[in-house]
Order: sequence, then structure tokens, then C-alpha cells
Amino acid sequence: MLTTMTSLAPTQRFSDRVENYVRFRPGYPQEIVTLLRENYGLTGDAVIADLGSGTGISTALFLEAGCTVHAVEPNREMREAAERLLHHHAKFHSVAGSAEATTLPDHCADFVVAAQAFHWFDAKAVRQECDRILKPGGWVVLIWNERQLDATPFLRAYETLLLQFSSDYATVRHENIDTTKLAQFFKGPHVTHTFANAQHFDFAGLKGRLLSSSYAPAAGDLRHEPMLAELQQIFDDHHEDGRVTFSYDTKVHVGH
Repeated sequence: MLTTMTSLAPTQRFSDRVENYVRFRPGYPQEIVTLLRENYGLTGDAVIADLGSGTGISTALFLEAGCTVHAVEPNREMREAAERLLHHHAKFHSVAGSAEATTLPDHCADFVVAAQAFHWFDAKAVRQECDRILKPGGWVVLIWNERQLDATPFLRAYETLLLQFSSDYATVRHENIDTTKLAQFFKGPHVTHTFANAQHFDFAGLKGRLLSSSYAPAAGDLRHEPMLAELQQIFDDHHEDGRVTFSYDTKVHVGH
């Protein structure tokens, strides 16, 4: 009988994937900080509530901009990874809370950020929590690295692999958050900005990137070894000078 991941709560889906997540997930373009500085009043004095902060990829972006960041993450393993990587930042604060119940004080944040995380949230409950923790006039920033699905033969083959071997990929993918759901979440109009982003991998990196995804069958699942064999074939067919490229459109949705 094939094992599936559909029974895992969102807060537990990445517990066994932390090291791959740290090593192989994409970062976020520096242009996001520039955008928020030039258009939305971000300064080094800003207080950021980073919801679903995971291993701290987005948290690091704002710490490096000089901001105070409350990294709110319910998954212990991911939270501890962020603490290990970011403890040297004086303005880093690790919070064992959820997006729906952050434990943060009322009206403490200039920005609420969710990077690669909002699709896991209870949107109605998070909206209420944003209203509680944001300062008057504060901004909500939702960020996703959207992998291009068919821009190259490699990306098309990789997407086919996910559809073939994952039991719930189509269900949990973040693209299920569409413009209607975003409009329902934001209070009034929001603006979407897009930036280019990319990763370049040898086969070991490609394997790590695949296994960092919550929907990829893990070791012990009957699909795991056939999936990796197919991944090797895809790499062999499409690499250039020993590397393949993941291309992303980084979408940044900003509103109140």
C-alpha cells in the first residue's frame, strides 16, 4: 500500500525535510526590499511579523535590511533551523506561534509578511490576526516564488514528474491562491509586483530541491526510488554543462 502525505497537518508537513529546505529552497530577490523601501515606507526601524517563517529564508532578507523581525513558525524543526542560522542577528526574534495565533502584542508590526506560506493558512483567521497585530496603516506582503512550469523542456519534464509521483501536489500547490482569494483577503485594492528569480543545480542539488517539497514521496514510500530514477533521466536529458535551471516569477502582493 502506498503511503501518502495527505493526513499530515500543514504545520507538520516539512518536519522531515528541514535540511533540504535550508540548502535547496530559493531565496527571494533583493528587489523586494527596494520595492518596499521606495513605495511602502520600509526602513531599518520597521518591525516585521514574518508568518510561517519556516527556516528563515524570508526572515533573513529583512534582517539584512536592518529590520526587527518576529519570525512566527509553528513547526519546531523548522523554527530551530532558523534559530541556528539567524541567532547572531540582534533583531531576530523566534516565536513559537501560528499565523492564526501569533502571540505577538496588539499593533506591534509595521509589516506582516508571509513568504511561500499563505496557502497553508486559514485566511479568515489570519486576516483577523493581521488586523490585531498591525499598526494603523501597516502593510501586508504576501510573497511566492512561482516556478515556471513550461518555459523550457526541463521545466516541463519536472512538472510532469511531480504530477506523476505526488499524491497531493495539485491540491496543495500555492497557485491555488488565485486573484479572487487574494481580493477577499486584502482590505481594499492590492498591488502585485513580479521579479525574476532562478536557481542552478547539479544533480545532487536537483535531488535536494525535489525532496525539500512536502508533496515529494520520502524514503520508504514505494514511489520514492522510481521518482529518483525518473529525476536522474530528466537531468541526463536536459542538463547543460552539468546543470539545470529552475526559473521563477517571484510574485509580491502588497496591500492593507
